Amino acid sequence: MAKSSRENGPRAPAAGGSLSGTRESLAQGPDTATTDELSSLGSDSEANGFAERRIDKFGFIVGSQGAEGALEEVPLEVLRQRESKWLDMLNNWDKWMAKKHKKIRLRCQKGIPPSLRGRAWQYLSGGKVKLQQNPGKFDELDMSPGDPKWLDVIERDLHRQFPFHEMFVSRGGHGQQDLFRVLKAYTLYRPEEGYCQAQAPIAAVLLMHMPAEQAFWCLVQICEKYLPGYYSEKLEAIQLDGEILFSLLQKVSPVAHKHLSRQKIDPLLYMTEWFMCAFARTLPWSSVLRVWDMFFCEGVKIIFRVGLVLLKHALGSPEKLKACQGQYETIEQLRSLSPKIMQEAFLVQEVVELPVTERQIEREHLIQLRRWQETRGELECRSPPRLHGAKAILDAEPGPRPALQPSPSIRLPPDAPLPSSKAKPPKQVQKEQQKRTKASGQLEKSPGLNQTMGVTAAGDACLPQDVPPEDPISYHPVPQDSAPQDLAHHCSQESLTSQESEDTYL
Repeated sequence: MAKSSRENGPRAPAAGGSLSGTRESLAQGPDTATTDELSSLGSDSEANGFAERRIDKFGFIVGSQGAEGALEEVPLEVLRQRESKWLDMLNNWDKWMAKKHKKIRLRCQKGIPPSLRGRAWQYLSGGKVKLQQNPGKFDELDMSPGDPKWLDVIERDLHRQFPFHEMFVSRGGHGQQDLFRVLKAYTLYRPEEGYCQAQAPIAAVLLMHMPAEQAFWCLVQICEKYLPGYYSEKLEAIQLDGEILFSLLQKVSPVAHKHLSRQKIDPLLYMTEWFMCAFARTLPWSSVLRVWDMFFCEGVKIIFRVGLVLLKHALGSPEKLKACQGQYETIEQLRSLSPKIMQEAFLVQEVVELPVTERQIEREHLIQLRRWQETRGELECRSPPRLHGAKAILDAEPGPRPALQPSPSIRLPPDAPLPSSKAKPPKQVQKEQQKRTKASGQLEKSPGLNQTMGVTAAGDACLPQDVPPEDPISYHPVPQDSAPQDLAHHCSQESLTSQESEDTYL
């Protein structure tokens, strides 16, 4: 499909019409002049000039569009506590997902620590599992030449993705190279779907937080599990979701719904870029990250909630509608949203409190799908069912899968105390050593006890954890047909497991 790179944005479709041909003409933003200005950036000389400027904590050049002013900083002590909690969750992910998923959701709403965000997104999305299930697949796709009809389109889009971010500021730099690799790999992985322009900012955000291979599998999960059909040729899924959003708006903000109905403004005119890019090109960056944290955990309902909150606060009162007398003024109002309603703390609180559930979205989806079939016939793109968040994706995994195994970056010696454990006083340690010596002496004098106990390679007796060492008499004798070497093997395995449990992150 030829790409129209100079179109300013999607047009309202005629009644009953389709959006064929608009898949790669996604809105470039409210200011087309800015787009032309950004497209000239990225040469090596300009990149060298930018390198002398200050970079904010998100990687954007200070003073650019992506950079932010004053931010609400999380106190360092609170951040360290959150990191510790997230490390525990990530190191025991399957257990947490099975028994404490609500706790994970609450912690995602509070915000994932920046140092662990990329890793957490991989676990939440199931991208980590996909990578383990497909070892070497990305390298295979990366080495393949790719379809020329997509390569040219992808290459022309590279410099448009966050040109003021340090990863993508240099034309042909490592960020743009990785972005090209990820997008090309996806066209080979799903040749029937190919490439859609809205996938580029999604992949770019992922690359800011993880290597190319991990970013590729997270992109696969977003396209197949979170937003299936969004990037197909005729945008049928996004049109359906536009109708769902508009219907839900009637309950959330009747004033905004009535105004948009009276103006006859198609939802695609204001929500296409919001939903297809997951607000990555709409909100301040701190708000983008918080929205994505919740999106990976809870699914597309977060995208709906954010859209509803923005519409409610932009058009939800008679005072705000005074400046929106026509279609043009209304669209401009939605393209230049007030910074207050996009501010991180305000937006997240509103999104968390908005009572829009997966059940409501799915019920409305069935209603809109039935209307579509009555007026336009069957959908041309048969997308897989949408999965609402990390728990649904995990539950849908076919068959048994290997448990996620974290790789600790720092290993402690076996005798070193864990950071969270309290070290015992030297006198208490000496007393315990004396007790062990005395107990081992009694064991040597007692005939037959060695047959009832396994012995490790180091010569220490392996005692069950619920029996104190001072009371060897309380052991139940082992049946005579049990082989002593089997017991020894069992005890050494327990010893190994306890050694592994001491591996931890600092």
